[in-house]
Amino acid sequence: MKKFKVLAAIMVIFLLLSVLCYAEESELKITEKVRIALIIPSTIDDMAWSQVMYEGIKAVQQKYGEEKIKLEVSERLWNAVDAGSAIRQYASQGFDIVIAHGAQYQSVLDEVAPDFPKTSFAYGTGFATNYPNIFAYDPQAQQGAYLLGIMAGLKTKTNIVGIVGPVKSGDAIKYNIGFEKGVKSVNPEAAVRIAYTGSFGDLVAAGEIARTHIKAGADVLSGTAQQCVGAIRVASEFEGVIWLSSDMDQSSIAPQTVLASQSYRFDEVIEKIISFRQEGIVGGKHLELTLANGYLEIIHNPKLVSVLTPKMNEVINEAKAKIISGEIKVELK
Repeated sequence: MKKFKVLAAIMVIFLLLSVLCYAEESELKITEKVRIALIIPSTIDDMAWSQVMYEGIKAVQQKYGEEKIKLEVSERLWNAVDAGSAIRQYASQGFDIVIAHGAQYQSVLDEVAPDFPKTSFAYGTGFATNYPNIFAYDPQAQQGAYLLGIMAGLKTKTNIVGIVGPVKSGDAIKYNIGFEKGVKSVNPEAAVRIAYTGSFGDLVAAGEIARTHIKAGADVLSGTAQQCVGAIRVASEFEGVIWLSSDMDQSSIAPQTVLASQSYRFDEVIEKIISFRQEGIVGGKHLELTLANGYLEIIHNPKLVSVLTPKMNEVINEAKAKIISGEIKVELK
């Protein structure tokens, strides 16, 4: 028995040392300051797409120290011409990484990148890397959306689910497809109704669409983009209505309404780009955010954990495991 206890203690110590060694190996060894510029279409506090990237970079900065990571941000640059000027200016100033956080910036980067071959440019949602110094990051939004759709299909009492969409393109379409497939996988009879505002930042229009969905019988809502802050606030006015979020944890907007959120781990993306640069790779990579690599995660609102029963959680977790293993492929068609 004594020998067994000694052996068990040795094994525990070995495991702890292994974890510590892995943690040390997984951290970057940043020897020179990395200058990062971030161009965003809205603001750093939009509770959505722009904020989650900003907080991701800030997390990397906090991890390695401001003496290692420098960050400058240009906000409210939805217009591609204005964004192009800022992108070129940052590159001219010698920034190592210039992140244009939006699919609409791809053509601008294609114009600027060839003039600054040592600068790494990045954009997303995207997959095309037309020049060797451009990274494209690509959230597989349909994966997390599928799990949120399962929650919606299991929780709806009216069998009517509403989606508040921005525009019919990019990340929003991927999300909507995945969400509807998730709903139908557990509740084929449920109707999923989608309406678009035609904008990413129109909070008023998003709120009105949410109100229309609810008046038409929807008791579970979801949607994407910065505009959804307006929709969530409207949803919170109606007792019994549930909201399921994307981009980041939005439960603070309406703690009694937002059940769960799909969130993007852009800190992991930034570390990956820095790591590539240390290897001499300045771009040309398509970086996916998935459930399997952990760059995409589902965050549950701790105040509403009881809303999902153990059986519901079992169904959700089983689907998540199958997506990670590849048994479930959330096709975009």
